[in-house]
Amino acid sequence: METITLPIYNAQGKEVDSIKLNTSVFDGIINSEAIYQAVTAYRANQRKGLAATKTRGEVSGGGKKPWKQKGTGRARVGSTRSPLWRHGGVVFGPHPRDFSYTLPDKIKNVALKSSLNAKVKENNLIVLDEFKLENSKTKEAMKLFTNLKINSSKDKKSSRVLFLLDKSTGDEKLALRNIDFLKFTLATDTNVYEVLAHKKLVITKDGLTQLTNRLKK
Repeated sequence: METITLPIYNAQGKEVDSIKLNTSVFDGIINSEAIYQAVTAYRANQRKGLAATKTRGEVSGGGKKPWKQKGTGRARVGSTRSPLWRHGGVVFGPHPRDFSYTLPDKIKNVALKSSLNAKVKENNLIVLDEFKLENSKTKEAMKLFTNLKINSSKDKKSSRVLFLLDKSTGDEKLALRNIDFLKFTLATDTNVYEVLAHKKLVITKDGLTQLTNRLKK
C-alpha cells in the first residue's frame, strides 16, 4: 500500500506542512460489511425501547361483569376490558425492551478505519495544525471554517462538518456549540456513524495522531 500524504493547514487556511498517514490505518480498504454492522449496532443502541401498550389486566376499569352469565341470549362476557371490546386491552402489543447489543471491538475498529479511508478517498479529510482561540466567541471560531472554505454551501446536508479535537476546553466548547453545521468531539471518542453522517471531516494534527494510535493496536 502506497503511503498517502495530506497537507496540513493553519487557522488562516494556508498550507504549512504535510503529514504521511499511517498505512496500518489508512490502507485504502473500505469494508462495507463492517461499516453496516457498526452503524446498525450504533443505531440500535440509541433506541430507547419505551413503546408500551396495556393488556386487559392493566387497563383501568372492567371489574364489574357486564351482564349475568346465562339467560340473556348474548355471549358470555367477564369484563368490559376484553381485547374484543372498545377501550379494551391490547393483545401482543409492544412493551419496554432493550435493543442494545455489543459488537466486537475488532469489527468496530475495522469499520472506523474504513470510514476514515472513505473520507480520504473523497478528499473530505482536512488536517489542521492546531486549534486555538483568543476568546470564546463563535465569530472567532467561524473564521477558521471560512478560511478553510468549508461552510459556503447553502445545503446544510452537504456542508455538515465533524471537527475532531485532540483536547477540549470550556472556551472551545462555548465558541463551537452555536455553529449549526458543525459537530465537535474528541478524536479518541469518535465513531463510524459520526464520521459517515458528516460531509467534511476536520481533525487536528495531534488528534489524528491520537486516533491513529487508537486504531493501529
